[in-house]
Amino acid sequence: MKIGLISFTAGGYNLGVRLCGSLEAAGHEAGLVRCGDEQLGVWTAEHFPGDNALIFIGAAGIAVRAVAPHVKSKTSDPAVLVVDDNAHFVVPLLSGHIGGANELAGAVAKLLEAIPVITTATDGGGIFAVDTWAVKQGLRIINPERIKRVSALLLAGETVGYRSLFPVVGTPPDGLIENTKKYDLSITFKTKGNPLALRLVPPILTLGVGCRKGVTAEELERGFAMLLSKASFYREAVVQVCSIDLKAEEPGLLEFCRANGFPFKTFSSAQLNAVKGNFTASEFVRKTTGTDNVCERSAVLGSGGTLLTRKDAGNGMTMAFAMAPYWVRFTEE
Repeated sequence: MKIGLISFTAGGYNLGVRLCGSLEAAGHEAGLVRCGDEQLGVWTAEHFPGDNALIFIGAAGIAVRAVAPHVKSKTSDPAVLVVDDNAHFVVPLLSGHIGGANELAGAVAKLLEAIPVITTATDGGGIFAVDTWAVKQGLRIINPERIKRVSALLLAGETVGYRSLFPVVGTPPDGLIENTKKYDLSITFKTKGNPLALRLVPPILTLGVGCRKGVTAEELERGFAMLLSKASFYREAVVQVCSIDLKAEEPGLLEFCRANGFPFKTFSSAQLNAVKGNFTASEFVRKTTGTDNVCERSAVLGSGGTLLTRKDAGNGMTMAFAMAPYWVRFTEE
């Protein structure tokens, strides 16, 4: 975690030096500055969008005024903490669950032998925090506005039905019960289902791509969007793109991956031929590339899982999806 620390007094700076060292020893990237009010706005504007967490050593009001102009969304804002100069209290102000402020506050309090002041309702009541759990599981939250309903039901002592397309490991927390017909929580990679349910999507899909020389990123994007729509898959479920090594330097394919933030992996024809399974074979592709199918084989090999969609071809491109093995875990592991 990249953490920016800022202090305003000599005592606060000394505390920050100690805390910074402890955070770095714990594996974090931490940086500390001491500044006056005239530098606060500049520092906050620089660190708010780029750091995972900000720690203000001083008065809570200073932190509130500093970050207020930059607050956008609970899904993207960094964790914001305040520590008083005497290290008595650690208070998470922003992004307690998704941003990890509550968990970081607990860790900082332990390092300083301070008291963490956690004010979020679920934590205070010992209730399952679905957004914290989702982040720890690496799930992508499609509609964060629905978090409130799930938390409100649990806080009221009511039952929340959940539906999962994946096997479940461990015992669900109190208040959660599997219900495939009436549910407010859905763990899925498909866009179909109850639109009012909180939707959590694991990044488990690999897109396999074969393409002609000179294909553009725009053409690939259109084909990708069409296949997602046809298959009813969430874009957020896609974790990487794979192809044959002959396409390792294909400009349009590289730009498509960069634009979407997808890692790009390639395999040799020998590696692709070694993949076991029933694939859509093409003699033309075999003569051209050395393997009878690029998109399906590369998707399966890259995912380490199973083929979900057969070759979708058009405009000199082929695409297919494969899914990695996945389990929903309600354990602490």
